[in-house]
Amino acid sequence: MKTTEKNTDVMEKIVSLAKRRGFIYQGSEIYGGLAGTYDFGPLGVALKNNIKTLWWKRFVEDREDMYGVDAAILMNQNVWKASGHVGGFSDPLVECKKCHHRFRSDHIEAGKDGSKKCPDCGGELGPEKQFNMMFKTHVGASEGDEAISYLRPETAQGMFVNYKNVLDSLHPKLPFGLAQIGKAFRNEIAPRDFIFRLRELEQMEIEYFVNPNVDADKEGGWKYVFNHFREQMHDFTEQDLGLPKAKVHELEVADGDRAHYSKRTIDFEFDYPFGRKELYGLAYRTDFDLRQHSTASGTDLSYFDEETKERFIPHCIEPSFGVDRTVLAILSDAYHEEIIKGEVGKDGEAATEETRVYLKFSPKVAPIKVAVFPLLKNKPVLVEKAREIYAMLKKELGAIGIHGIEFDDNGNIGKRYRRQDEIGTPYCVTVDFETIEKVDEKTGPTVTVRDRDFGKQERVAIKDLLKRIKL
Repeated sequence: MKTTEKNTDVMEKIVSLAKRRGFIYQGSEIYGGLAGTYDFGPLGVALKNNIKTLWWKRFVEDREDMYGVDAAILMNQNVWKASGHVGGFSDPLVECKKCHHRFRSDHIEAGKDGSKKCPDCGGELGPEKQFNMMFKTHVGASEGDEAISYLRPETAQGMFVNYKNVLDSLHPKLPFGLAQIGKAFRNEIAPRDFIFRLRELEQMEIEYFVNPNVDADKEGGWKYVFNHFREQMHDFTEQDLGLPKAKVHELEVADGDRAHYSKRTIDFEFDYPFGRKELYGLAYRTDFDLRQHSTASGTDLSYFDEETKERFIPHCIEPSFGVDRTVLAILSDAYHEEIIKGEVGKDGEAATEETRVYLKFSPKVAPIKVAVFPLLKNKPVLVEKAREIYAMLKKELGAIGIHGIEFDDNGNIGKRYRRQDEIGTPYCVTVDFETIEKVDEKTGPTVTVRDRDFGKQERVAIKDLLKRIKL
């Protein structure tokens, strides 16, 4: 999908809505911000937590072959030397000779003559250099070479260095995996596209270990496992997150473009408003990482198969998911606008028009699942009944692990509907005078339930609310 002026306009609207409604703020904004950093507000945190909970449930809790870890962000510098990050985790950097701004050279489009000019001033660019993206720091009071450490650029290595610990503690049988959700840090030359390319990001990653002696195509073999996770990743995006299948694409990464450790890589790309870009990755890392750490540390990281009496270094399949990129994919797909026509005015005047903005979240990821209103906030009898229903829903849904029930009496009912539309709340429940005054002997009191996507309202008995609200 190509970037167009219309798509750019949509992206600006998403950024504006994200700030206005408490999803995402610019990091350090009151001090002018810090490029490549963003803070998640109350609704953004809820959206992220829903994504991570769904991921953890599918890939860890619902399986018997996965073990969770939470490795430290700071690690011994030798971890990054062995993994190749100290010597090779870099991007091509060029500097403008005129304005001295710096750019990633592979992000600059060449002109008709094939040459590249500064995107800011059109000046001549200097020679290309390799820029290491790791954030370097020092541990303790000393600033000598021995005290150097780095903010981890990926979560993967924390799992590789804990592979033996899990093996010794829990004695899992191959194949098995380690899973982790955590922060990673990359000193991007040119962070851009809102939360797509960040200097501080969050990852959900798996390192799944297999026996290299098993036939690749048979159960437990690397191709079999690779294809299993390939299917699971598609199911996660479509069934759990609610992203359209048509917007998620596979890109088989060519030999010359893969990371040095990978024998096969598939990028899962998404149609963002600014173009088709990488969302997730699936790589066959072979035994590169365990072998490197075994050699560098002098620690035996082999696996002994009790059944075959074989000893070997396991190979690894890595499904990798970006949390922030997932948030952006969900926001951009969910953003909808529609024109609503009001009543025709007096003397044949044209009907008024209003733009309704709403986020069409899947109920599974929506930060607020149900909002409960009293029709009027200054009528105690309505407020009391609405509070009673709110408490009931919060308790009943919370008991089955569904959270995000909100009580809202701020502003008139129309403004409340618009606000809930903009934050993607699937259902709004309103207590009105009919709830109090017209109680059917069989069904009991009723409330109004409004559906976000179609704006339709229907009366539902309070006793049937949980059946009507499909979450």
